[in-house]
Amino acid sequence: MVTLRVMVALGIMLSTTIAHATTADDTYIAGYAAGVLKQNLKLDMPSLIVRDGVITLPTGSLEAADQAKAVQLLSEIPGVQAVKVSEMTNEQSMTALTQPVQVAGAENVSATDSIILPTGLLPTGHLFKPLLADPRWAHFSVAYRNYQTDNFAGKDIASVSLGETIPIYRSNFGQSTAQWEAGIQAGVFSDFNLNASSSDLVNTDFIASIYSSVRAGQFSAFGRIYHQSSHLGDEFLLGKIHTSKFERENLSYEGADLKLSYELPYGVRIYGGGGGLFHKEPSVLRPWSAQYGIEFRSPWRINFASMRPIIAADIKHFDENNWSADISARAGVEFDNLQVLDRKLQILVEYFNGYTPSGQFYKDKVEYIGLGAHYHF
Repeated sequence: MVTLRVMVALGIMLSTTIAHATTADDTYIAGYAAGVLKQNLKLDMPSLIVRDGVITLPTGSLEAADQAKAVQLLSEIPGVQAVKVSEMTNEQSMTALTQPVQVAGAENVSATDSIILPTGLLPTGHLFKPLLADPRWAHFSVAYRNYQTDNFAGKDIASVSLGETIPIYRSNFGQSTAQWEAGIQAGVFSDFNLNASSSDLVNTDFIASIYSSVRAGQFSAFGRIYHQSSHLGDEFLLGKIHTSKFERENLSYEGADLKLSYELPYGVRIYGGGGGLFHKEPSVLRPWSAQYGIEFRSPWRINFASMRPIIAADIKHFDENNWSADISARAGVEFDNLQVLDRKLQILVEYFNGYTPSGQFYKDKVEYIGLGAHYHF
Protein backbone atom coordinates (compact mmCIF):
# COMPACT_ATOMS: atom_id res chain seq x y z
CA MET A 1 0.00 0.00 0.00
CA VAL A 2 2.83 2.38 0.89
CA THR A 3 4.58 1.55 -2.39
CA LEU A 4 1.37 2.22 -4.31
CA ARG A 5 0.97 5.62 -2.66
CA VAL A 6 4.57 6.53 -3.45
CA MET A 7 4.09 5.53 -7.08
CA VAL A 8 0.89 7.59 -7.36
CA ALA A 9 2.60 10.59 -5.79
CA LEU A 10 5.56 10.27 -8.14
CA GLY A 11 3.19 9.97 -11.10
CA ILE A 12 1.36 13.15 -10.11
CA MET A 13 4.64 15.02 -9.64
CA LEU A 14 5.95 13.78 -12.99
CA SER A 15 2.74 14.76 -14.82
CA THR A 16 2.83 18.22 -13.26
CA THR A 17 6.49 18.66 -14.19
CA ILE A 18 5.89 17.57 -17.79
CA ALA A 19 2.87 19.86 -18.14
CA HIS A 20 4.86 22.82 -16.73
CA ALA A 21 7.82 22.06 -19.00
CA THR A 22 5.58 21.88 -22.07
CA THR A 23 3.98 25.24 -21.25
CA ALA A 24 7.39 26.81 -20.66
CA ASP A 25 8.74 25.38 -23.93
CA ASP A 26 5.73 26.71 -25.87
CA THR A 27 6.19 30.17 -24.36
CA TYR A 28 9.88 30.15 -25.28
CA ILE A 29 9.13 29.00 -28.85
CA ALA A 30 6.46 31.71 -29.26
CA GLY A 31 8.90 34.44 -28.26
CA TYR A 32 11.71 32.96 -30.36
CA ALA A 33 9.42 32.67 -33.41
CA ALA A 34 8.18 36.25 -33.10
CA GLY A 35 11.81 37.44 -32.94
CA VAL A 36 12.81 35.38 -35.99
CA LEU A 37 9.98 36.82 -38.08
CA LYS A 38 10.73 40.34 -36.93
CA GLN A 39 14.44 40.11 -37.65
CA ASN A 40 14.37 38.24 -40.98
CA LEU A 41 11.11 39.33 -42.62
CA LYS A 42 10.23 42.54 -40.74
CA LEU A 43 6.94 40.90 -39.73
CA ASP A 44 5.41 42.02 -36.43
CA MET A 45 3.60 38.96 -35.02
CA PRO A 46 3.91 38.97 -31.23
CA SER A 47 0.69 36.95 -30.83
CA LEU A 48 1.78 33.63 -32.35
CA ILE A 49 -0.08 30.67 -30.83
CA VAL A 50 2.13 27.71 -29.86
CA ARG A 51 0.75 24.49 -28.37
CA ASP A 52 2.75 21.28 -27.89
CA GLY A 53 5.48 22.63 -30.18
CA VAL A 54 3.05 23.44 -33.03
CA ILE A 55 3.14 27.07 -34.21
CA THR A 56 -0.04 28.54 -35.72
CA LEU A 57 1.00 31.06 -38.37
CA PRO A 58 -1.79 33.49 -39.46
CA THR A 59 -1.24 34.09 -43.18
CA GLY A 60 -4.38 36.03 -44.05
CA SER A 61 -2.38 39.26 -44.50
CA LEU A 62 0.86 37.76 -45.89
CA GLU A 63 2.13 37.67 -49.44
CA ALA A 64 2.76 34.20 -50.87
CA ALA A 65 6.54 34.71 -50.91
CA ASP A 66 6.60 35.90 -47.28
CA GLN A 67 4.39 32.99 -46.27
CA ALA A 68 6.79 30.40 -47.72
CA LYS A 69 9.82 32.09 -46.14
CA ALA A 70 8.07 32.39 -42.76
CA VAL A 71 7.13 28.69 -42.77
CA GLN A 72 10.71 27.69 -43.57
CA LEU A 73 12.17 29.90 -40.84
CA LEU A 74 9.72 28.74 -38.19
CA SER A 75 10.11 25.04 -39.01
CA GLU A 76 13.87 25.32 -38.39
CA ILE A 77 13.46 26.56 -34.80
CA PRO A 78 14.62 23.91 -32.27
CA GLY A 79 11.69 22.25 -30.54
CA VAL A 80 9.12 23.06 -33.25
CA GLN A 81 7.09 19.98 -34.16
CA ALA A 82 5.11 21.58 -36.99
CA VAL A 83 3.86 24.87 -38.39
CA LYS A 84 0.10 25.19 -38.78
CA VAL A 85 -0.75 27.62 -41.58
CA SER A 86 -4.06 29.36 -40.83
CA GLU A 87 -5.95 31.73 -43.10
CA MET A 88 -6.67 33.97 -40.12
CA THR A 89 -5.23 37.47 -40.09
CA ASN A 90 -2.87 38.53 -37.32
CA GLU A 91 -5.71 40.51 -35.72
CA GLN A 92 -7.98 37.45 -35.68
CA SER A 93 -5.14 35.43 -34.17
CA MET A 94 -4.77 37.96 -31.36
CA THR A 95 -8.52 37.67 -30.67
CA ALA A 96 -8.25 33.85 -30.59
CA LEU A 97 -5.32 34.10 -28.20
CA THR A 98 -7.55 35.83 -25.64
CA GLN A 99 -9.98 32.85 -25.81
CA PRO A 100 -7.70 29.88 -25.02
CA VAL A 101 -10.49 27.56 -23.93
CA GLN A 102 -12.28 27.82 -27.28
CA VAL A 103 -9.12 27.45 -29.32
CA ALA A 104 -7.78 24.51 -27.30
CA GLY A 105 -11.09 22.73 -27.59
CA ALA A 106 -11.41 23.07 -31.34
CA GLU A 107 -8.14 21.83 -32.80
CA ASN A 108 -8.18 20.70 -36.43
CA VAL A 109 -11.73 21.99 -36.99
CA SER A 110 -10.83 24.27 -39.90
CA ALA A 111 -10.70 22.70 -43.32
CA THR A 112 -8.45 25.48 -44.63
CA ASP A 113 -5.56 25.18 -42.15
CA SER A 114 -2.42 23.40 -43.42
CA ILE A 115 0.22 21.64 -41.34
CA ILE A 116 3.81 22.24 -42.45
CA LEU A 117 6.33 19.84 -40.90
CA PRO A 118 10.08 20.36 -40.39
CA THR A 119 12.24 19.51 -43.40
CA GLY A 120 15.67 17.95 -43.84
CA LEU A 121 17.28 14.68 -42.77
CA LEU A 122 15.42 12.46 -40.26
CA PRO A 123 12.60 14.96 -39.65
CA THR A 124 9.84 14.59 -37.06
CA GLY A 125 6.21 13.79 -37.85
CA HIS A 126 4.58 12.21 -40.90
CA LEU A 127 2.99 13.76 -43.97
CA PHE A 128 0.58 10.81 -44.23
CA LYS A 129 -1.08 10.07 -40.90
CA PRO A 130 -1.25 6.46 -39.62
CA LEU A 131 -4.30 4.40 -40.55
CA LEU A 132 -5.89 3.79 -37.16
CA ALA A 133 -7.96 0.71 -38.02
CA ASP A 134 -5.63 -0.99 -40.51
CA PRO A 135 -4.56 -4.30 -38.86
CA ARG A 136 -1.25 -4.20 -40.76
CA TRP A 137 -0.17 -0.58 -40.27
CA ALA A 138 3.29 -0.66 -38.68
CA HIS A 139 3.27 0.67 -35.10
CA PHE A 140 3.73 -0.48 -31.50
CA SER A 141 0.73 -2.21 -29.98
CA VAL A 142 -0.53 -5.05 -27.82
CA ALA A 143 -4.09 -6.37 -27.95
CA TYR A 144 -6.27 -9.13 -26.53
CA ARG A 145 -8.66 -10.69 -29.05
CA ASN A 146 -11.52 -13.07 -28.42
CA TYR A 147 -12.55 -15.00 -31.53
CA GLN A 148 -16.26 -15.52 -32.09
CA THR A 149 -15.71 -18.13 -34.80
CA ASP A 150 -13.68 -21.33 -34.94
CA ASN A 151 -10.14 -19.99 -35.01
CA PHE A 152 -6.87 -21.40 -36.28
CA ALA A 153 -5.39 -21.55 -32.76
CA GLY A 154 -7.93 -21.15 -30.00
CA LYS A 155 -10.43 -18.55 -28.86
CA ASP A 156 -8.14 -16.19 -26.95
CA ILE A 157 -5.26 -14.57 -28.83
CA ALA A 158 -2.70 -11.95 -27.80
CA SER A 159 -1.55 -9.90 -30.79
CA VAL A 160 1.61 -7.81 -30.65
CA SER A 161 3.04 -5.47 -33.25
CA LEU A 162 6.45 -3.77 -33.30
CA GLY A 163 7.31 -1.28 -36.00
CA GLU A 164 7.18 2.26 -37.28
CA THR A 165 7.19 4.53 -40.30
CA ILE A 166 10.48 6.46 -40.35
CA PRO A 167 10.92 9.46 -42.68
CA ILE A 168 14.51 9.71 -43.88
CA TYR A 169 14.28 13.01 -45.77
CA ARG A 170 11.61 15.68 -46.24
CA SER A 171 11.48 18.80 -48.40
CA ASN A 172 9.08 21.38 -49.83
CA PHE A 173 8.05 21.56 -53.47
CA GLY A 174 9.84 24.76 -54.44
CA GLN A 175 8.51 27.78 -52.54
CA SER A 176 5.08 26.23 -51.97
CA THR A 177 3.74 24.76 -48.72
CA ALA A 178 3.33 21.34 -50.40
CA GLN A 179 5.84 18.79 -49.09
CA TRP A 180 7.26 15.37 -49.92
CA GLU A 181 9.21 12.82 -47.95
CA ALA A 182 10.85 9.43 -48.42
CA GLY A 183 11.64 6.80 -45.84
CA ILE A 184 11.22 3.24 -44.65
CA GLN A 185 8.36 1.40 -42.99
CA ALA A 186 8.78 -1.92 -41.20
CA GLY A 187 6.69 -3.99 -38.83
CA VAL A 188 6.50 -7.36 -37.10
CA PHE A 189 3.05 -8.76 -36.26
CA SER A 190 2.76 -11.80 -33.98
CA ASP A 191 -0.14 -13.85 -32.59
CA PHE A 192 0.08 -15.89 -29.37
CA ASN A 193 -2.39 -18.57 -28.28
CA LEU A 194 -3.42 -17.73 -24.72
CA ASN A 195 -5.31 -21.01 -24.44
CA ALA A 196 -2.04 -22.96 -24.63
CA SER A 197 -0.12 -23.64 -21.42
CA SER A 198 2.92 -21.67 -22.63
CA SER A 199 1.04 -19.08 -24.74
CA ASP A 200 2.41 -20.59 -27.95
CA LEU A 201 3.53 -18.36 -30.81
CA VAL A 202 1.16 -19.09 -33.70
CA ASN A 203 2.09 -16.79 -36.58
CA THR A 204 4.46 -13.91 -37.31
CA ASP A 205 4.30 -11.59 -40.32
CA PHE A 206 7.32 -9.52 -41.33
CA ILE A 207 6.70 -6.43 -43.47
CA ALA A 208 9.42 -4.10 -44.77
CA SER A 209 9.09 -1.33 -47.33
CA ILE A 210 10.48 1.85 -48.80
CA TYR A 211 7.91 4.59 -49.21
CA SER A 212 7.32 8.12 -50.42
CA SER A 213 4.51 10.43 -49.37
CA VAL A 214 3.32 13.91 -50.28
CA ARG A 215 1.07 16.45 -48.60
CA ALA A 216 -0.63 19.60 -49.88
CA GLY A 217 -3.08 21.18 -47.47
CA GLN A 218 -5.60 18.55 -46.41
CA PHE A 219 -4.64 16.10 -49.17
CA SER A 220 -1.94 13.48 -48.66
CA ALA A 221 -0.73 10.37 -50.46
CA PHE A 222 1.38 7.37 -49.47
CA GLY A 223 3.01 4.96 -51.90
CA ARG A 224 5.34 2.07 -51.11
CA ILE A 225 7.14 -0.98 -52.46
CA TYR A 226 7.08 -3.71 -49.84
CA HIS A 227 7.99 -7.25 -48.91
CA GLN A 228 5.95 -9.53 -46.66
CA SER A 229 6.71 -13.02 -45.40
CA SER A 230 4.75 -15.12 -42.90
CA HIS A 231 6.04 -17.79 -40.53
CA LEU A 232 4.48 -20.28 -38.12
CA GLY A 233 5.60 -20.69 -34.50
CA ASP A 234 7.50 -23.85 -33.56
CA GLU A 235 5.05 -24.83 -30.80
CA PHE A 236 2.12 -24.45 -33.17
CA LEU A 237 3.80 -26.63 -35.79
CA LEU A 238 4.66 -29.32 -33.23
CA GLY A 239 1.04 -29.40 -32.11
CA LYS A 240 -0.25 -29.68 -35.67
CA ILE A 241 2.39 -31.99 -37.14
CA HIS A 242 0.11 -35.03 -36.94
CA THR A 243 -3.01 -33.15 -38.01
CA SER A 244 -3.92 -33.61 -41.65
CA LYS A 245 -6.38 -30.67 -41.61
CA PHE A 246 -3.61 -28.06 -41.60
CA GLU A 247 -1.34 -27.36 -44.55
CA ARG A 248 1.57 -24.95 -44.17
CA GLU A 249 2.04 -22.34 -46.90
CA ASN A 250 5.43 -20.90 -47.83
CA LEU A 251 3.90 -17.45 -48.05
CA SER A 252 6.13 -14.63 -49.29
CA TYR A 253 5.55 -11.81 -51.76
CA GLU A 254 6.58 -8.35 -52.93
CA GLY A 255 4.13 -5.69 -53.99
CA ALA A 256 3.34 -2.02 -54.41
CA ASP A 257 0.38 0.04 -53.28
CA LEU A 258 -0.85 3.63 -53.17
CA LYS A 259 -3.22 5.32 -50.71
CA LEU A 260 -4.84 8.75 -51.02
CA SER A 261 -6.24 10.66 -48.06
CA TYR A 262 -8.29 13.82 -47.53
CA GLU A 263 -9.03 15.47 -44.19
CA LEU A 264 -12.45 17.06 -43.80
CA PRO A 265 -13.58 19.55 -41.12
CA TYR A 266 -14.25 18.46 -37.55
CA GLY A 267 -11.62 15.72 -37.45
CA VAL A 268 -13.06 13.50 -40.22
CA ARG A 269 -10.70 11.81 -42.67
CA ILE A 270 -11.42 9.60 -45.67
CA TYR A 271 -8.92 7.53 -47.64
CA GLY A 272 -8.70 4.91 -50.34
CA GLY A 273 -6.33 3.14 -52.68
CA GLY A 274 -5.16 -0.15 -54.05
CA GLY A 275 -2.19 -2.27 -54.98
CA GLY A 276 -0.81 -5.37 -56.59
CA LEU A 277 1.81 -8.10 -56.18
CA PHE A 278 4.64 -8.45 -58.70
CA HIS A 279 6.43 -11.44 -57.12
CA LYS A 280 4.61 -14.01 -55.05
CA GLU A 281 4.83 -17.44 -53.52
CA PRO A 282 2.71 -19.47 -53.98
CA SER A 283 2.57 -18.27 -57.58
CA VAL A 284 -1.19 -18.90 -57.83
CA LEU A 285 -1.96 -15.95 -55.53
CA ARG A 286 -4.14 -13.41 -57.28
CA PRO A 287 -2.37 -10.05 -57.14
CA TRP A 288 -4.89 -7.23 -56.81
CA SER A 289 -6.34 -5.54 -53.73
CA ALA A 290 -8.27 -2.42 -52.75
CA GLN A 291 -8.55 -0.54 -49.46
CA TYR A 292 -10.59 2.39 -48.14
CA GLY A 293 -11.79 3.76 -44.83
CA ILE A 294 -12.95 6.62 -42.68
CA GLU A 295 -11.63 8.03 -39.38
CA PHE A 296 -12.82 10.50 -36.78
CA ARG A 297 -10.33 12.10 -34.41
CA SER A 298 -12.36 14.34 -32.16
CA PRO A 299 -11.20 17.99 -32.35
CA TRP A 300 -12.69 18.46 -28.88
CA ARG A 301 -10.63 17.27 -25.97
CA ILE A 302 -12.07 16.00 -22.70
CA ASN A 303 -9.99 18.34 -20.56
CA PHE A 304 -10.28 16.67 -17.16
CA ALA A 305 -8.52 13.59 -18.56
CA SER A 306 -6.66 15.21 -21.50
CA MET A 307 -8.12 12.69 -23.91
CA ARG A 308 -10.14 12.77 -27.12
CA PRO A 309 -12.46 10.13 -28.71
CA ILE A 310 -11.39 8.20 -31.82
CA ILE A 311 -13.48 6.10 -34.21
CA ALA A 312 -12.10 4.40 -37.34
CA ALA A 313 -13.15 1.82 -39.90
CA ASP A 314 -10.92 0.14 -42.50
CA ILE A 315 -12.19 -2.09 -45.32
CA LYS A 316 -10.04 -4.25 -47.59
CA HIS A 317 -10.89 -6.34 -50.64
CA PHE A 318 -8.56 -8.98 -52.08
CA ASP A 319 -8.84 -10.57 -55.49
CA GLU A 320 -7.61 -13.78 -53.82
CA ASN A 321 -10.78 -13.85 -51.71
CA ASN A 322 -13.17 -12.95 -54.53
CA TRP A 323 -13.25 -9.28 -53.43
CA SER A 324 -15.17 -10.01 -50.22
CA ALA A 325 -14.96 -7.28 -47.57
CA ASP A 326 -12.55 -7.58 -44.63
CA ILE A 327 -13.91 -5.10 -42.08
CA SER A 328 -11.78 -3.71 -39.24
CA ALA A 329 -13.30 -1.18 -36.83
CA ARG A 330 -11.77 0.48 -33.76
CA ALA A 331 -13.05 3.02 -31.26
CA GLY A 332 -11.68 4.48 -28.06
CA VAL A 333 -9.68 7.38 -26.71
CA GLU A 334 -6.29 9.01 -27.23
CA PHE A 335 -4.51 10.45 -24.21
CA ASP A 336 -2.76 13.72 -25.04
CA ASN A 337 -0.84 13.87 -21.76
CA LEU A 338 0.62 10.34 -21.94
CA GLN A 339 3.39 10.57 -24.51
CA VAL A 340 6.58 8.55 -24.93
CA LEU A 341 9.03 9.70 -27.64
CA ASP A 342 6.19 11.75 -29.19
CA ARG A 343 3.91 8.73 -29.43
CA LYS A 344 0.42 9.20 -28.06
CA LEU A 345 -1.21 6.39 -26.15
CA GLN A 346 -4.49 5.10 -27.57
CA ILE A 347 -6.81 2.60 -25.87
CA LEU A 348 -9.12 1.10 -28.49
CA VAL A 349 -11.88 -1.49 -28.60
CA GLU A 350 -11.71 -3.38 -31.89
CA TYR A 351 -13.85 -5.58 -34.13
CA PHE A 352 -12.85 -7.59 -37.19
CA ASN A 353 -14.88 -9.67 -39.63
CA GLY A 354 -13.31 -11.14 -42.75
CA TYR A 355 -10.36 -13.17 -43.92
CA THR A 356 -7.66 -13.03 -41.26
CA PRO A 357 -4.69 -10.70 -41.83
CA SER A 358 -2.43 -13.33 -40.17
CA GLY A 359 -0.53 -14.39 -43.26
CA GLN A 360 -0.29 -18.19 -42.90
CA PHE A 361 -4.06 -18.39 -42.43
CA TYR A 362 -5.15 -16.01 -45.21
CA LYS A 363 -7.72 -18.55 -46.41
CA ASP A 364 -9.53 -18.59 -43.03
CA LYS A 365 -12.48 -16.31 -42.37
CA VAL A 366 -12.69 -15.11 -38.75
CA GLU A 367 -14.57 -12.74 -36.49
CA TYR A 368 -13.20 -11.29 -33.27
CA ILE A 369 -13.59 -8.51 -30.72
CA GLY A 370 -10.72 -7.16 -28.68
CA LEU A 371 -9.09 -4.44 -26.64
CA GLY A 372 -5.68 -2.96 -27.37
CA ALA A 373 -3.15 -0.29 -26.46
CA HIS A 374 -1.43 1.52 -29.34
CA TYR A 375 1.46 3.97 -29.69
CA HIS A 376 1.90 6.10 -32.80
CA PHE A 377 4.48 8.76 -33.57
